[in-house]
Amino acid sequence: MSKVELYVYDLSNGLARSMSLQLTGRQIDGIWCVFAPLVREGVQSWTGVLMLDRHTSVVVYGKEIFYGQGISVVRPGTSHHGRPLQIVDMGKTQIDEETLMDYLQEMRAHYTADKYHLLDFNCNSFTNDLVGFLTGGAIPPFIKDLPADFLSTPFGAALRPTIDNMYRRGPPTPTPSAAAAASSLLTSVAAQASGSPPPPALAATTTLTAPLQLATNPASLRSLIHAHDAAAVLFTAPATCAPCRVADPAFERLAHDRAAEGLAFVKVDLDVGMGRAAAAEWGVTATPTVMYFSQGNKVGEVKGANIPEIATQVDLLLYELYPPHPHTQMKLPAIQAISLNPILFSHVPDLNVAMAKFASFIDAAPTPALDKQNTKDLLQKRVVPLLEQTKTGALQPAQLTPTLQEWSSATAELAKSLPPAQLFPLADFWRIALLSNPLCLALASSPALTAGLSTLLSLAFTAGASAPRPFLLTSLRLVANLVAHDELSRLLLLSSDSQRQELVAWLVGALLSDDAAVRTATASVTFNLAASQQRTVRDAVLKHKRQPEDADWVVEMVSALVEALDREVSSEEVVHRLAASLALFVYLSPVYATQLGDLLDVLQARAVLLRKLEPGGCGEKGVQKKEVRALVKDLAENLCP
Repeated sequence: MSKVELYVYDLSNGLARSMSLQLTGRQIDGIWCVFAPLVREGVQSWTGVLMLDRHTSVVVYGKEIFYGQGISVVRPGTSHHGRPLQIVDMGKTQIDEETLMDYLQEMRAHYTADKYHLLDFNCNSFTNDLVGFLTGGAIPPFIKDLPADFLSTPFGAALRPTIDNMYRRGPPTPTPSAAAAASSLLTSVAAQASGSPPPPALAATTTLTAPLQLATNPASLRSLIHAHDAAAVLFTAPATCAPCRVADPAFERLAHDRAAEGLAFVKVDLDVGMGRAAAAEWGVTATPTVMYFSQGNKVGEVKGANIPEIATQVDLLLYELYPPHPHTQMKLPAIQAISLNPILFSHVPDLNVAMAKFASFIDAAPTPALDKQNTKDLLQKRVVPLLEQTKTGALQPAQLTPTLQEWSSATAELAKSLPPAQLFPLADFWRIALLSNPLCLALASSPALTAGLSTLLSLAFTAGASAPRPFLLTSLRLVANLVAHDELSRLLLLSSDSQRQELVAWLVGALLSDDAAVRTATASVTFNLAASQQRTVRDAVLKHKRQPEDADWVVEMVSALVEALDREVSSEEVVHRLAASLALFVYLSPVYATQLGDLLDVLQARAVLLRKLEPGGCGEKGVQKKEVRALVKDLAENLCP
C-alpha cells in the first residue's frame, strides 16, 4: 500500500492567471498565450506561446511518474518541471509496486513520444489513466477540463489549427491570421511540456494521433465515457485476435476522419494493464467489439470486424450530436453565393495634410497634462511614415511594436484631451493602420498595444449616433476595417457581453440615421460582422463543432436590420448590404428554430423585404439590380416565415 499524490506544476510561473482573461475573454487559470514579434536580421516573424499551464505527474512508492517524451520515472521533485505548485492527495493504492512497474512497462508501448499532443493526449491524459489504475479515481476536473475550456473561447479556437500542425505527421498546413503567427514559440513550449522537442515531421500521410484516446483500466474508461457527450469504444486484443488487427487501423482512421467536438474515440486493449477488467465491466465477450455511448449511457454495439457497420454507428452518434441544420437541405443560390470577404474602407488621404490639421487641434488643446510636442513628433515622425508604408505595401516591421505601444498610449491621452469633433483624424489614422495584416497581428499580440484603440472605440460608442459627423463616420469605417480581422475584433469588440452590448447599441442607432453616408458605413460594419459570424457557423457545421451560443446580440442585430430595411427607401446599395447582413446572420444560425424564425415572423420580415422590390420600396421603381432582387427574394421566401 502506498499514498498516491498528484503533483501539479505551474509552467507559466503565474502568467496564466494574469493573461488568460485578456486573451480569451475568460479567466482560465491554466492557459497562457502570448504573441510577440521576433526580428532577425531586419525580418519580422511572429512567435507565440500556448501552454497547458497545469502539468501533472503522479507520485507513488517514492517515485514521480509522468508522460512527455514517453513515460519517465524520477525521484519526486527532481523533474525538469521544477517545484510543484500544488500537491493533491489522491488517496491510497492497494496495487503493489511490482505490479505498478509491470503496468508502466506495458504502458510504454502506448504512451509514446510520437503520440503526445499538447491539448488532446498529454501528461494529464496519462496521469488520469494512472490514477484510475492505482485508486479507481480520476484527476480533478479543473485539470482535465483545461483544454476544453480553452478551446471553447474564440482565441483558443483560432489557435487550434496551429497547435495541431505542430503534431501533424507530414508537412504543416497553412493556418489563418493570428493563429499562423503562433507556430514557432509554440514548438518550444511543447518541448517544455513534453520534456524534449516534439517529434520531427514524418513522411507518413496520417495526421494526428490525438483523436484516439487510450483507456487501460475501468476507472479511466468510465472517466472518458462520462467526460464526453458521446463515445465510441473499441475493445480489442490485436496480439491474439486476427480480426482485431483489421478493426484497429480502421477504427483509428474513423477517429481521424470523424473527429468531432464532444465525440471521443477510445481504444481498450484487453492485454494491456487492466483492459480485461474494463471489458468485463461492460460485458464484452468477444473481440473486436465497439460500443457506443451517449451522455454516459450505452446506446449501441457492434461485434466483429464489420467496418461498414462500425462507421454507420459512428455516423449515427454524430447525427445525434450535430443534427443537420434545416437550411443545409434548402436551395438558396443567392444566399449561398454571398462572398464572405469583408468590405474595407481602403482610401488613404494625403497624410501630411491630415496630420497638419490634427496638429492644429493638438496645439489648441486646453489640457496642460498633454505633452503636445512629443505627441506631434510621434505622429509626424513615426506614425505617419508607418501609415505611408502601409499605403505602399512596403511596411518595415522592425520598429512596429515600439511604435504601436507609444501610439496606443498617445491615443488614450488624446481621447481624454480633445473633444470628439477633433478626434476624427486620429480615428482615420487607425482605420488606415488596420488595412495592414502584419499590423493587425501585432495589435492582437498584446492588450497593451490595443489599449489606446479600445479607449477611442469606447468614446465613439458612448457618443453614439449623435456624435459629430466626421468622428462618427471615421469611427464606423474604422470598425468596419477592424471587424475584417476575426481575432482582433473578438478581442476588442466581442470578448464580453458588455462589449457586444455597447457595439450593438451603437450600430442600432447608426443604422437608423438620416445620413445616407452613415447608414452605408454602418451597413458595411454589420455585413462584416455577419460574414465573420457566418464563417464561424459554417466551420462548426462542416467540422462537427458546437456552434457559438452568444445569441442575444445576434437577435438584437437581426431586429435592427429588419427595422433598418423597412426604413431604407432611397439607397439600393444600403439595402443590398443590409439584406446580405440579415441573410448571413440567419442562414445556418444555431438559434434559428428557437429564436430567429419566430422573431422574423413577428417582425413581418418577409413583407418588409418584398416591399423593397415594389415601386417606392427603394427608389421610384424598387430594387432594380438583378443580384440584389434575387438575394431579397431568396431571403424573404425561404428564411422568413
